[in-house]
Amino acid sequence: MTANADLLKALRDVVGREHVLHKPEDLLVYELDGTFDRALPEAVVFPGDTEEVRGVVRACNARDVPVTPRGAGTGLSGGAVPARQGVVLATARMRRILDVDPVERTAMVEPGVPNIRLSEVAAEHGLFYAPDPSSQKACTIGGNVAENAGGPHCLALGVTTNHVIGMEIVTASGEVEWLGSRGPDPTGYDLRGLFIGSEGTLGIATKVVVRLLPVPETVVTLLAIFDDVESASETVSAVIGAGLVPAALEMMDRVTLQAAEAGLRCGYPPDAGAVLLVELDGIEEVVLGQVTQARAACNEHGATEIRTATEPAERELLWKGRKGAIGALGRIAPNYYLLDGVVPRSKLVETMGDVSRISEGYGFPVANVFHAGDGNLHPCLLFDEREEGATARVLEAGGEIMRVCVDAGGALTGEHGVGFEKNRFMPWLYSETDLENMRRVRGVFGNEGAFNPCKVLPEGAGCGEMAHQKGALAAAGPDAYV
Repeated sequence: MTANADLLKALRDVVGREHVLHKPEDLLVYELDGTFDRALPEAVVFPGDTEEVRGVVRACNARDVPVTPRGAGTGLSGGAVPARQGVVLATARMRRILDVDPVERTAMVEPGVPNIRLSEVAAEHGLFYAPDPSSQKACTIGGNVAENAGGPHCLALGVTTNHVIGMEIVTASGEVEWLGSRGPDPTGYDLRGLFIGSEGTLGIATKVVVRLLPVPETVVTLLAIFDDVESASETVSAVIGAGLVPAALEMMDRVTLQAAEAGLRCGYPPDAGAVLLVELDGIEEVVLGQVTQARAACNEHGATEIRTATEPAERELLWKGRKGAIGALGRIAPNYYLLDGVVPRSKLVETMGDVSRISEGYGFPVANVFHAGDGNLHPCLLFDEREEGATARVLEAGGEIMRVCVDAGGALTGEHGVGFEKNRFMPWLYSETDLENMRRVRGVFGNEGAFNPCKVLPEGAGCGEMAHQKGALAAAGPDAYV
């Protein structure tokens, strides 16, 4: 399906001819995000400011054309996939850091600013932006707001919603509004908090005011090595139980370690059963005491070795492996299905056993890399989508794993969002009354079903299973070089 001439003219009138894509070969890049659901849009448009965003939304609304907001496309739940085709509204041109206030410790940015760029600029003032998704070199602040993104260093400091003070938005109906503030918390309902994590179903953030924090005086990273995942999981509870809340507490299993070490050469022990990355920061005297406590907890639960990194280059190398681990899994299989469940820390050992049982039952290798400190699991089921029936089976296996997480008292997502991937699972956690109230909230912002349709909530006609086999890899055939 291609965009009609009237729609293309309306979009070009708003943003200029050069900022509208409509040829099939140009649209292919925008048929998917970081997962493997696919749907081809009719057009992709790149507004340059708030007024152009509003103009695009109104032009689409006037023609009953669905709108799908898109940041960098690194999302992992199908949130930026145009499920009902229509127009993809991409924020890639809106990349300005508008203001950094070192006294108030705030910054105002446009939605297309890469996450890491904000911290790089803030570092000039001795500050940083805390939420740091593993995709932070590519992902953008607008996308982080939409998904309420987290990251390895959010255990102690919180996720996006804890660091966004206010924002300018264009609602689904095409109105410009301000939510939150630039100063103290405003009175009244927290519409800012409502918008964060709404996954592009209420509108698009066009300016975002964030809170910045001082760069810690001292940072120490421990790499604790274990023979098995069970010992590492038990250590997680022991560290928290000792009264410590590390800046980060991450786990990787043997499959992940071997892939990361082969691809990134970070000094990981490839034969270990699992490792924990424990990072502590703050005042030097306090941190050194916490390091002693953390080391004791690791030793008590079977650590075979504990390495200490204090120099920035050493720590960056360890984190390079953690943040690049998912991509390194491409050395093992051409595709992976990355899940995002959350369980109580006390259920980590039991849940990891269930994950292994399910993956073995379906015949898929599994690599585990996750935010162990807050129980946010990321099992990666490795497969080849060119094999007949493999995608359907991996989705079924993923559904079983998500059910295990919910039954353990957990949640469907810790940071990737519900998107299209998990919306059918929402009734596991919410009653029909709950879901209907969520639909009513959408209506308040002007979304009658055409603004990022088929995301978050279970939907009806037109939101069937999106194509998983329409991409270039499937078309290449089973003998293609990967």
